[in-house]
Amino acid sequence: MKFIYIKTWGCQMNEYDSSMIISLLQKKNEYSLTESVENADILILNTCSIREKAQEKLFHQLGRWKKIKNKNPEVIIAVGGCVATQEGKEIFKRANYVDIIFGTQTLHRLPKMITEVEKHRNLSIDISFPKLEKFKYFLQPKKTGYTASISIMEGCNKYCSFCVVPYTRGNEISRPCDDVLFEISMLAENGVREINLLGQNVNAYQGPTFDGKVCYFSELIRLVAEIDGIDRIRFTTSNPLEFTDDIIEVYKDTPKLVSFLHLPVQSGSNKILNLMKRSYTVEEYESIIKKLIIARPNIQISSDFIVGFPGESERDFQETILLIKKINFDMSFSFIYSARPGTPASEIEDNLNIEEKKKRLYILQNHINVQTMSWSRKMFGSIQSILVEGVSNKNIMELYGRTENNRIVTFKGSPNMIGQFANLKIKKIHTHSLKGELI
Repeated sequence: MKFIYIKTWGCQMNEYDSSMIISLLQKKNEYSLTESVENADILILNTCSIREKAQEKLFHQLGRWKKIKNKNPEVIIAVGGCVATQEGKEIFKRANYVDIIFGTQTLHRLPKMITEVEKHRNLSIDISFPKLEKFKYFLQPKKTGYTASISIMEGCNKYCSFCVVPYTRGNEISRPCDDVLFEISMLAENGVREINLLGQNVNAYQGPTFDGKVCYFSELIRLVAEIDGIDRIRFTTSNPLEFTDDIIEVYKDTPKLVSFLHLPVQSGSNKILNLMKRSYTVEEYESIIKKLIIARPNIQISSDFIVGFPGESERDFQETILLIKKINFDMSFSFIYSARPGTPASEIEDNLNIEEKKKRLYILQNHINVQTMSWSRKMFGSIQSILVEGVSNKNIMELYGRTENNRIVTFKGSPNMIGQFANLKIKKIHTHSLKGELI
């Protein structure tokens, strides 16, 4: 028995990929997962290239692992994910103690690559893009909770000027509809009650069916809702460009789809959206939200914002703040712009200093935080349906779960409620959580 240690950075797609890696390596009972770096025979780093200085973060981590390898030369170090796909052999040139470099679409080849390294002790590298091949090797991860994520498509065709995803994940390709439904059915049989559909541009899903037709995203959601045991459906991340009316209609007739949507807008300025190559306008985004509210009046919206994009003026920033107030976003993921190597935006002259960017980010996040608290206050005294996920970390006498709008709620209940839905009356409001009472 050999031990594997895996460190994962980035989005839910990376978390999903890591779960596949673990399942593949545990298939023949040759490997076991460990939480101790020092005890591991194989160190795996699943990287993300979205955030600033992703490459430097990678090499800092590898530097720490080099000390382990110096003590035990038999340890195998493998680097995968988006940075591995982007940098390829350059990683080995800078860190020649790395044994394996694998891509986002070749993680299923990792067991074979490990065997090759054990035999020959040469660098094994594969960052190619075999379309959906990795899903043919899919093994259902061991059940770890009552919620689960499933990748329904890979890649993106949008080529936003700031984004590396099309270069690291490839173009959009959808998994066959029947494969997706089968995987979700397996999860449901193992006790999963809430499913999160994943994709870089999830609402662009067009999965082939067994009879040669195409299953669109709106239809897929309805089919998932028909699976016994699945009582709550989420999805992330979607693009306004393809948030079509048929998807909005699903909110009218599919109550299992949560009344919460993460729909990244990135900026409230049409000028900046054009520079970002987002291919929609602020007005078109607002129109989608209006239709959604008509379809599902109690829906809450979260979004992504990039602050300080090259060319962003004070007026552009104020237009973003105006949009935040107008839509009344519940929460957001907001970041200072940082150039990603090889993207078109990295060639645009950056007109803002870091102090101004930090100031704008602070102002934006403060507006969002005020609105988040306002939404939480509206929940006071309301009845919320939550999926009970386990025992609270802060109080073993309490349980916890999540509302449809992703609020964590703690309450007093019995352990046999874990994995079930419960109705709670919200009694207290905290900054990042709620307290409820079972009714």
